[in-house]
Amino acid sequence: MKFSAPLVSGRLVKRYKRFLADVLLDDGNAVTAHCANPGSMLGLKEPGSRVWLSQSDNPKRKLKFSWEVIEADGALVGINTAHPNRLVEEALAAGRIDGLAGYDALRREVKYGKNSRIDILLEGGEGDRTYVEVKNVHLMRQPGLAEFPDSVTARGAKHLVELADMVAEGHRAAMVFLVQRPDCARLNLAGDIDPAYAAAFAAARKAGVEVYAIGCDVRLDGIDAVKPVVIEIG
Repeated sequence: MKFSAPLVSGRLVKRYKRFLADVLLDDGNAVTAHCANPGSMLGLKEPGSRVWLSQSDNPKRKLKFSWEVIEADGALVGINTAHPNRLVEEALAAGRIDGLAGYDALRREVKYGKNSRIDILLEGGEGDRTYVEVKNVHLMRQPGLAEFPDSVTARGAKHLVELADMVAEGHRAAMVFLVQRPDCARLNLAGDIDPAYAAAFAAARKAGVEVYAIGCDVRLDGIDAVKPVVIEIG
């Protein structure tokens, strides 16, 4: 995935109301950027951190800047949760996720379950379907270990139940964790942050929901899901 234009750099002043971030640009201008990330962003919102923003020329947008990347722990980390589905789609098309290759078609945001939409639906011959839910990961509390989630996610637990329902109906279902940072080679659950999600995950896995993880090469010109990540979830 390539950014459509060069990113603008600055320093984070503060992130607030979840979806807003004040940034002091390198040229001295202060702007408010859209923060497309509903999580807590634990460890990724320290004032003074170097950040990079994309800029939109859409006159209808209230906020023309969007927060894309932050420098944390010596690495570039992608924080925009609008990108993971596209990144996983590109990885699937390139055959980078073992176990989810060989399908004839891929569709995004397809209705399923109880008033939900699946992130990616893979379809093959004779009605073969695999329901793929994508989760963005960028929490790192131990060097090299990515963890999910970074805040309580009742919605995430609901998705796990619906994936298990698809398995019960005779389909495949998979959770793909996309790690938007290059400094993590392992993945585990942050059960201390959301015990309910960890319990729902264990139940879904027991029901037959498959689990995959892939890491990202994060650059200032784009992001690509190319790095292997070892799943350490018991």
